[in-house]
Amino acid sequence: MADLAALRKDIETWAGELGFQQIGVTDVDLSAHEPRVRAWLERGFQGTMSYLERNLDKRFHPEKLETETCRVIVARMDYLTDPTSPRAALENPDRAYVSRYALGRDYHKLIRGRLATLARRIDSAAAGMQGRYRAFTDSAPVLEKALAEKAGLGWIGKNTLLLNSKGGSWFFLGEIYTNLPLPLDEPGEPGEDGAGCGNCNACMTVCPTDAIVAPGQLDARRCISYLTIELKEAIPEPLRAPIGNRIFGCDDCQIYCPWNRFAGVTNEPDFQPRHGLEAATLLDLFGWSPETFERNTRGSAIRRISWDQWRRNLAVALGNGSPSAAALGALREARAGASAMVCEHIDWAIKRLTRRSGGSEP
Repeated sequence: MADLAALRKDIETWAGELGFQQIGVTDVDLSAHEPRVRAWLERGFQGTMSYLERNLDKRFHPEKLETETCRVIVARMDYLTDPTSPRAALENPDRAYVSRYALGRDYHKLIRGRLATLARRIDSAAAGMQGRYRAFTDSAPVLEKALAEKAGLGWIGKNTLLLNSKGGSWFFLGEIYTNLPLPLDEPGEPGEDGAGCGNCNACMTVCPTDAIVAPGQLDARRCISYLTIELKEAIPEPLRAPIGNRIFGCDDCQIYCPWNRFAGVTNEPDFQPRHGLEAATLLDLFGWSPETFERNTRGSAIRRISWDQWRRNLAVALGNGSPSAAALGALREARAGASAMVCEHIDWAIKRLTRRSGGSEP
Protein backbone atom coordinates (compact mmCIF):
# COMPACT_ATOMS: atom_id res chain seq x y z
CA MET A 1 0.00 0.00 0.00
CA ALA A 2 2.98 2.28 0.61
CA ASP A 3 3.90 1.97 -3.05
CA LEU A 4 0.36 2.97 -4.03
CA ALA A 5 0.50 5.99 -1.75
CA ALA A 6 3.72 7.11 -3.41
CA LEU A 7 2.18 6.45 -6.82
CA ARG A 8 -0.80 8.63 -5.89
CA LYS A 9 1.56 11.53 -5.23
CA ASP A 10 3.38 10.93 -8.49
CA ILE A 11 0.07 10.91 -10.39
CA GLU A 12 -0.68 14.39 -9.08
CA THR A 13 2.71 15.63 -10.27
CA TRP A 14 2.32 14.05 -13.70
CA ALA A 15 -1.21 15.43 -14.06
CA GLY A 16 0.08 18.93 -13.36
CA GLU A 17 2.75 18.49 -16.03
CA LEU A 18 0.01 17.53 -18.48
CA GLY A 19 -1.93 20.74 -17.83
CA PHE A 20 -4.49 19.59 -15.25
CA GLN A 21 -5.15 21.90 -12.34
CA GLN A 22 -6.25 19.22 -9.87
CA ILE A 23 -6.88 15.51 -9.51
CA GLY A 24 -8.70 13.39 -6.97
CA VAL A 25 -9.30 9.69 -6.44
CA THR A 26 -12.61 8.12 -5.43
CA ASP A 27 -14.23 4.73 -5.20
CA VAL A 28 -17.14 3.58 -7.36
CA ASP A 29 -19.98 3.82 -4.83
CA LEU A 30 -22.51 6.26 -6.33
CA SER A 31 -25.51 5.06 -4.33
CA ALA A 32 -25.95 8.47 -2.70
CA HIS A 33 -26.42 10.11 -6.11
CA GLU A 34 -28.65 7.51 -7.74
CA PRO A 35 -31.99 8.64 -6.24
CA ARG A 36 -31.42 12.25 -7.32
CA VAL A 37 -30.61 11.28 -10.90
CA ARG A 38 -33.55 8.91 -11.17
CA ALA A 39 -35.95 11.53 -9.78
CA TRP A 40 -34.64 14.08 -12.29
CA LEU A 41 -35.28 11.68 -15.16
CA GLU A 42 -38.73 10.76 -13.86
CA ARG A 43 -39.72 14.43 -13.98
CA GLY A 44 -38.79 14.52 -17.66
CA PHE A 45 -36.22 17.29 -17.14
CA GLN A 46 -33.92 15.62 -19.71
CA GLY A 47 -36.24 16.61 -22.56
CA THR A 48 -35.26 14.91 -25.81
CA MET A 49 -31.90 13.75 -24.45
CA SER A 50 -32.99 10.13 -24.38
CA TYR A 51 -29.37 8.95 -24.21
CA LEU A 52 -29.37 10.01 -20.55
CA GLU A 53 -31.98 7.34 -19.85
CA ARG A 54 -29.85 4.57 -21.33
CA ASN A 55 -27.14 2.56 -19.60
CA LEU A 56 -28.20 3.76 -16.16
CA ASP A 57 -26.72 0.69 -14.54
CA LYS A 58 -23.32 1.59 -15.99
CA ARG A 59 -23.69 5.21 -14.88
CA PHE A 60 -24.38 4.22 -11.30
CA HIS A 61 -21.87 1.35 -11.27
CA PRO A 62 -18.57 2.25 -12.98
CA GLU A 63 -17.35 -1.32 -12.55
CA LYS A 64 -20.08 -2.41 -14.98
CA LEU A 65 -18.88 0.06 -17.61
CA GLU A 66 -15.25 -1.01 -17.25
CA THR A 67 -14.73 -4.42 -15.67
CA GLU A 68 -12.80 -4.58 -12.38
CA THR A 69 -12.84 -0.80 -11.85
CA CYS A 70 -12.47 0.01 -8.17
CA ARG A 71 -11.08 3.56 -8.38
CA VAL A 72 -11.74 6.60 -10.53
CA ILE A 73 -9.07 9.26 -11.01
CA VAL A 74 -10.88 12.54 -11.70
CA ALA A 75 -9.06 15.51 -13.21
CA ARG A 76 -10.07 19.08 -13.94
CA MET A 77 -8.65 21.45 -16.54
CA ASP A 78 -9.42 25.19 -16.75
CA TYR A 79 -10.65 26.53 -20.10
CA LEU A 80 -11.52 30.22 -19.62
CA THR A 81 -9.26 32.42 -21.74
CA ASP A 82 -10.49 35.91 -20.80
CA PRO A 83 -12.51 36.60 -17.62
CA THR A 84 -13.90 39.87 -19.02
CA SER A 85 -15.13 38.57 -22.36
CA PRO A 86 -18.35 36.80 -21.32
CA ARG A 87 -20.11 39.86 -19.88
CA ALA A 88 -18.82 42.12 -22.65
CA ALA A 89 -20.31 39.83 -25.29
CA LEU A 90 -23.65 39.49 -23.51
CA GLU A 91 -24.03 43.22 -23.02
CA ASN A 92 -23.90 43.92 -26.77
CA PRO A 93 -27.13 42.61 -28.34
CA ASP A 94 -25.59 42.59 -31.81
CA ARG A 95 -22.65 40.41 -30.77
CA ALA A 96 -22.97 36.65 -30.98
CA TYR A 97 -22.52 34.85 -27.69
CA VAL A 98 -20.88 31.43 -27.93
CA SER A 99 -20.41 29.48 -24.71
CA ARG A 100 -16.79 29.94 -23.69
CA TYR A 101 -15.98 26.23 -23.77
CA ALA A 102 -16.75 26.13 -27.51
CA LEU A 103 -14.63 29.05 -28.70
CA GLY A 104 -11.56 26.93 -29.36
CA ARG A 105 -10.96 23.37 -30.45
CA ASP A 106 -13.14 20.56 -29.20
CA TYR A 107 -11.96 19.64 -25.73
CA HIS A 108 -12.84 15.95 -25.96
CA LYS A 109 -9.79 14.82 -27.90
CA LEU A 110 -7.35 17.02 -25.99
CA ILE A 111 -8.43 15.93 -22.52
CA ARG A 112 -8.92 12.28 -23.42
CA GLY A 113 -5.47 12.28 -25.04
CA ARG A 114 -3.83 13.82 -21.96
CA LEU A 115 -5.60 11.33 -19.70
CA ALA A 116 -4.46 8.46 -21.92
CA THR A 117 -0.89 9.75 -21.61
CA LEU A 118 -1.31 9.92 -17.83
CA ALA A 119 -2.68 6.37 -17.79
CA ARG A 120 0.32 5.07 -19.75
CA ARG A 121 2.67 6.73 -17.28
CA ILE A 122 0.80 5.19 -14.37
CA ASP A 123 0.93 1.80 -16.04
CA SER A 124 4.66 2.09 -16.56
CA ALA A 125 5.24 3.06 -12.92
CA ALA A 126 2.89 0.34 -11.67
CA ALA A 127 4.55 -2.43 -13.66
CA GLY A 128 3.65 -5.82 -12.31
CA MET A 129 0.37 -4.66 -10.77
CA GLN A 130 -1.66 -5.70 -13.83
CA GLY A 131 -3.37 -2.36 -14.00
CA ARG A 132 -6.36 -1.61 -16.22
CA TYR A 133 -7.15 1.94 -17.39
CA ARG A 134 -9.74 3.68 -19.50
CA ALA A 135 -10.03 7.43 -20.03
CA PHE A 136 -13.25 9.41 -20.44
CA THR A 137 -14.36 12.99 -20.80
CA ASP A 138 -18.05 13.63 -21.39
CA SER A 139 -17.98 10.68 -23.75
CA ALA A 140 -19.67 7.73 -22.04
CA PRO A 141 -22.30 6.94 -19.40
CA VAL A 142 -20.26 8.48 -16.58
CA LEU A 143 -21.60 10.57 -13.67
CA GLU A 144 -18.74 13.03 -13.91
CA LYS A 145 -19.87 15.63 -11.39
CA ALA A 146 -20.84 13.04 -8.80
CA LEU A 147 -17.46 11.33 -9.11
CA ALA A 148 -15.65 14.67 -8.99
CA GLU A 149 -17.52 15.66 -5.83
CA LYS A 150 -16.64 12.36 -4.17
CA ALA A 151 -13.01 12.80 -5.25
CA GLY A 152 -12.79 16.15 -3.45
CA LEU A 153 -12.71 18.42 -6.51
CA GLY A 154 -15.63 20.54 -5.31
CA TRP A 155 -19.35 20.33 -4.73
CA ILE A 156 -22.41 20.29 -6.95
CA GLY A 157 -23.85 23.78 -6.65
CA LYS A 158 -27.33 25.19 -6.95
CA ASN A 159 -26.73 25.62 -10.69
CA THR A 160 -25.96 21.85 -10.90
CA LEU A 161 -22.36 22.57 -11.95
CA LEU A 162 -19.32 21.44 -10.00
CA LEU A 163 -17.98 24.39 -7.99
CA ASN A 164 -14.51 24.62 -6.56
CA SER A 165 -13.63 27.13 -3.84
CA LYS A 166 -10.22 27.78 -5.39
CA GLY A 167 -11.08 27.38 -9.07
CA GLY A 168 -14.71 28.37 -9.65
CA SER A 169 -16.42 26.33 -12.37
CA TRP A 170 -14.83 27.27 -15.71
CA PHE A 171 -13.20 23.87 -16.15
CA PHE A 172 -13.59 20.53 -17.90
CA LEU A 173 -13.64 17.19 -16.13
CA GLY A 174 -12.12 13.92 -17.21
CA GLU A 175 -11.76 10.50 -15.64
CA ILE A 176 -9.57 7.42 -15.65
CA TYR A 177 -11.25 4.20 -14.56
CA THR A 178 -8.73 1.79 -13.05
CA ASN A 179 -8.49 -1.39 -11.02
CA LEU A 180 -5.55 -0.10 -8.95
CA PRO A 181 -6.69 0.33 -5.32
CA LEU A 182 -5.18 3.81 -4.97
CA PRO A 183 -5.64 5.73 -1.70
CA LEU A 184 -8.93 7.63 -1.66
CA ASP A 185 -9.38 11.38 -1.39
CA GLU A 186 -12.13 12.60 0.89
CA PRO A 187 -14.58 15.27 -0.24
CA GLY A 188 -13.02 18.39 1.22
CA GLU A 189 -15.79 20.82 0.38
CA PRO A 190 -19.54 21.07 1.00
CA GLY A 191 -21.64 18.33 -0.52
CA GLU A 192 -24.70 18.43 -2.72
CA ASP A 193 -26.91 19.96 -0.03
CA GLY A 194 -25.78 23.30 -1.44
CA ALA A 195 -24.08 24.48 1.74
CA GLY A 196 -21.15 25.69 -0.33
CA CYS A 197 -23.49 28.13 -2.02
CA GLY A 198 -24.89 29.42 1.26
CA ASN A 199 -27.78 31.82 0.79
CA CYS A 200 -26.59 32.85 -2.68
CA ASN A 201 -29.18 32.40 -5.42
CA ALA A 202 -27.40 34.40 -8.15
CA CYS A 203 -27.51 31.55 -10.67
CA MET A 204 -31.23 31.03 -10.14
CA THR A 205 -31.98 34.76 -10.32
CA VAL A 206 -30.03 35.51 -13.50
CA CYS A 207 -31.05 32.43 -15.52
CA PRO A 208 -32.80 34.04 -18.53
CA THR A 209 -35.33 31.22 -18.91
CA ASP A 210 -35.79 30.26 -15.22
CA ALA A 211 -34.38 26.83 -15.95
CA ILE A 212 -33.05 26.31 -12.41
CA VAL A 213 -36.39 25.45 -10.85
CA ALA A 214 -34.97 24.75 -7.38
CA PRO A 215 -31.49 24.58 -5.84
CA GLY A 216 -29.68 21.80 -7.69
CA GLN A 217 -32.65 21.15 -10.00
CA LEU A 218 -32.27 22.08 -13.67
CA ASP A 219 -35.16 21.68 -16.09
CA ALA A 220 -33.08 21.16 -19.22
CA ARG A 221 -36.11 21.79 -21.41
CA ARG A 222 -35.85 25.48 -20.45
CA CYS A 223 -32.05 25.70 -20.44
CA ILE A 224 -30.56 27.79 -23.26
CA SER A 225 -27.73 25.29 -23.69
CA TYR A 226 -30.33 22.60 -24.34
CA LEU A 227 -32.45 24.83 -26.59
CA THR A 228 -29.53 25.93 -28.78
CA ILE A 229 -27.61 22.64 -28.88
CA GLU A 230 -29.56 19.54 -27.91
CA LEU A 231 -32.96 20.49 -29.28
CA LYS A 232 -33.18 19.61 -32.96
CA GLU A 233 -36.65 21.05 -33.50
CA ALA A 234 -38.22 24.48 -33.27
CA ILE A 235 -37.46 26.45 -30.11
CA PRO A 236 -40.70 27.05 -28.17
CA GLU A 237 -41.81 30.59 -28.94
CA PRO A 238 -42.08 31.80 -25.31
CA LEU A 239 -38.40 30.95 -24.80
CA ARG A 240 -37.03 32.72 -27.88
CA ALA A 241 -36.88 36.27 -26.54
CA PRO A 242 -35.08 35.28 -23.31
CA ILE A 243 -32.35 33.63 -25.37
CA GLY A 244 -31.05 37.07 -26.30
CA ASN A 245 -27.86 36.87 -28.35
CA ARG A 246 -26.81 33.42 -27.16
CA ILE A 247 -26.35 31.28 -30.26
CA PHE A 248 -24.53 28.26 -28.82
CA GLY A 249 -24.91 27.45 -25.17
CA CYS A 250 -25.20 29.75 -22.18
CA ASP A 251 -22.84 30.67 -19.35
CA ASP A 252 -24.96 33.01 -17.22
CA CYS A 253 -25.00 30.73 -14.18
CA GLN A 254 -21.20 30.76 -14.28
CA ILE A 255 -20.70 34.41 -15.19
CA TYR A 256 -22.59 35.60 -12.13
CA CYS A 257 -21.43 32.91 -9.69
CA PRO A 258 -19.34 34.56 -6.94
CA TRP A 259 -17.02 31.56 -6.76
CA ASN A 260 -15.77 32.33 -10.25
CA ARG A 261 -13.79 35.27 -8.97
CA PHE A 262 -11.28 32.51 -8.18
CA ALA A 263 -11.44 30.93 -11.64
CA GLY A 264 -8.13 30.37 -13.37
CA VAL A 265 -7.20 31.50 -16.86
CA THR A 266 -5.88 28.89 -19.26
CA ASN A 267 -2.89 29.14 -21.56
CA GLU A 268 -3.81 26.01 -23.50
CA PRO A 269 -3.39 26.89 -27.20
CA ASP A 270 -6.29 24.65 -28.22
CA PHE A 271 -8.70 26.55 -25.97
CA GLN A 272 -7.90 29.94 -27.51
CA PRO A 273 -10.76 31.42 -29.62
CA ARG A 274 -10.73 30.62 -33.32
CA HIS A 275 -12.17 32.43 -36.35
CA GLY A 276 -12.96 35.54 -34.30
CA LEU A 277 -15.86 33.85 -32.53
CA GLU A 278 -15.25 35.72 -29.29
CA ALA A 279 -16.03 39.06 -30.99
CA ALA A 280 -18.16 38.15 -33.99
CA THR A 281 -21.40 39.97 -34.69
CA LEU A 282 -24.65 38.15 -35.37
CA LEU A 283 -24.64 39.47 -38.93
CA ASP A 284 -21.07 38.24 -39.44
CA LEU A 285 -22.06 34.70 -38.56
CA PHE A 286 -25.42 34.83 -40.31
CA GLY A 287 -23.47 35.66 -43.45
CA TRP A 288 -21.55 32.38 -43.35
CA SER A 289 -22.29 29.95 -46.16
CA PRO A 290 -22.76 26.24 -45.45
CA GLU A 291 -19.19 25.73 -46.66
CA THR A 292 -17.86 28.41 -44.30
CA PHE A 293 -19.76 26.88 -41.41
CA GLU A 294 -18.33 23.46 -42.21
CA ARG A 295 -14.80 24.83 -42.51
CA ASN A 296 -14.83 27.11 -39.46
CA THR A 297 -16.43 24.58 -37.10
CA ARG A 298 -14.22 21.67 -38.08
CA GLY A 299 -12.64 20.31 -34.90
CA SER A 300 -14.98 22.44 -32.77
CA ALA A 301 -17.68 21.52 -30.26
CA ILE A 302 -20.02 23.66 -32.38
CA ARG A 303 -20.17 20.75 -34.82
CA ARG A 304 -22.60 19.17 -32.37
CA ILE A 305 -25.29 21.22 -34.11
CA SER A 306 -26.40 21.15 -37.71
CA TRP A 307 -26.45 23.95 -40.27
CA ASP A 308 -30.20 24.30 -39.70
CA GLN A 309 -29.74 24.63 -35.94
CA TRP A 310 -27.02 27.22 -36.50
CA ARG A 311 -29.31 29.30 -38.73
CA ARG A 312 -32.25 28.81 -36.36
CA ASN A 313 -30.22 30.06 -33.40
CA LEU A 314 -28.86 33.05 -35.29
CA ALA A 315 -32.31 34.00 -36.55
CA VAL A 316 -33.63 34.07 -32.99
CA ALA A 317 -30.66 36.13 -31.81
CA LEU A 318 -31.08 38.59 -34.70
CA GLY A 319 -34.72 38.94 -33.73
CA ASN A 320 -33.57 39.92 -30.25
CA GLY A 321 -30.98 42.39 -31.55
CA SER A 322 -31.13 45.87 -33.00
CA PRO A 323 -33.99 46.40 -35.50
CA SER A 324 -31.64 47.54 -38.24
CA ALA A 325 -32.27 47.54 -41.97
CA ALA A 326 -29.24 45.26 -42.35
CA ALA A 327 -30.67 42.66 -39.97
CA LEU A 328 -34.09 42.72 -41.61
CA GLY A 329 -32.55 42.50 -45.06
CA ALA A 330 -30.37 39.55 -44.11
CA LEU A 331 -33.30 37.68 -42.59
CA ARG A 332 -35.55 38.23 -45.61
CA GLU A 333 -32.83 37.15 -48.01
CA ALA A 334 -32.12 34.02 -45.96
CA ARG A 335 -35.69 32.77 -46.37
CA ALA A 336 -34.98 31.57 -49.89
CA GLY A 337 -34.08 27.90 -49.77
CA ALA A 338 -34.29 27.67 -45.99
CA SER A 339 -35.95 24.71 -44.30
CA ALA A 340 -39.43 25.05 -42.82
CA MET A 341 -37.97 25.11 -39.30
CA VAL A 342 -35.49 27.86 -40.11
CA CYS A 343 -38.18 29.86 -41.93
CA GLU A 344 -40.37 29.69 -38.84
CA HIS A 345 -37.66 31.35 -36.77
CA ILE A 346 -36.78 33.85 -39.49
CA ASP A 347 -40.42 34.91 -39.73
CA TRP A 348 -40.59 35.27 -35.95
CA ALA A 349 -37.46 37.44 -36.00
CA ILE A 350 -38.75 39.62 -38.84
CA LYS A 351 -42.05 40.23 -37.04
CA ARG A 352 -40.25 41.04 -33.82
CA LEU A 353 -37.81 43.47 -35.42
CA THR A 354 -40.50 45.11 -37.54
CA ARG A 355 -42.71 45.64 -34.51
CA ARG A 356 -39.85 47.11 -32.50
CA SER A 357 -38.80 49.44 -35.33
CA GLY A 358 -42.32 50.80 -35.59
CA GLY A 359 -42.65 49.65 -39.19
CA SER A 360 -44.89 47.18 -40.92
CA GLU A 361 -44.09 43.96 -42.71
CA PRO A 362 -43.93 44.12 -46.51
